[in-house]
Amino acid sequence: MTAAQLPTLKAQTRNAAGKGAVRRLRREGFVPAIAYGKGRPTTAISVSPKEVTAVLKTELGRNSVVELDVSGQKMLAMIRDYSVHPLARGLEHVDFIEVHLDKPVDVNVPLFPIGKAVGVTTGGVLRVVYRTVPVRCLPDKIPAKLEADVTHLELGMHVSTKELKLPEGVVVRLPAEQTLIAVVAPEKEEVVEAVPGAAAAPGAAPAAAGAAPGAPGAAPAAGAPAAPPSEAAVGGKEDKKKK
Repeated sequence: MTAAQLPTLKAQTRNAAGKGAVRRLRREGFVPAIAYGKGRPTTAISVSPKEVTAVLKTELGRNSVVELDVSGQKMLAMIRDYSVHPLARGLEHVDFIEVHLDKPVDVNVPLFPIGKAVGVTTGGVLRVVYRTVPVRCLPDKIPAKLEADVTHLELGMHVSTKELKLPEGVVVRLPAEQTLIAVVAPEKEEVVEAVPGAAAAPGAAPAAAGAAPGAPGAAPAAGAPAAPPSEAAVGGKEDKKKK
């Protein structure tokens, strides 16, 4: 991959700071951002939220390498971080970090289990310990995802780091024996049994003679309010926010 094959993001330097300047920037259709890198001073810039969102929606997402054109000065960069509004969900800020195609970077790559584990069919539960895996590789070698075949896993078995099939040049930054996916026994619910002969709760009224508590015809406890009618549960209807 060469710089000519990378998507380009247009950016402009910005000098004004403060909430008022940021509001004006957003009214003009841009969001504040910064660009930085080793040996490069942090530069305040503005970018189009639509262009950044388009990059985030690609297969590589935030692991994509882009050519950032800052007022005519170009640099290769990746999205190190971003924040969105908690309600409107609109992009609010972006951090870009400079990268070089000949220098490795550290990123997190999604991990997906493939197949149905044998242990799941016999009552076990598939537990994905790492949904993303930290890897190190050159920027143009970043995989969109990693996959692990789990069909052979029986109850108590797992997939470790050393068992992953990795693309050439990709190294996982975890111990070789680290468990990534496992088939475990389902958690048992705790059952509390009544103790024979236990004393009644304080303030409990005795049942009517000849009738078991709660049985048809049993007298209600003196002063006990009527049971309220059942009500249907009402269902209700997520990013880290930085600067």
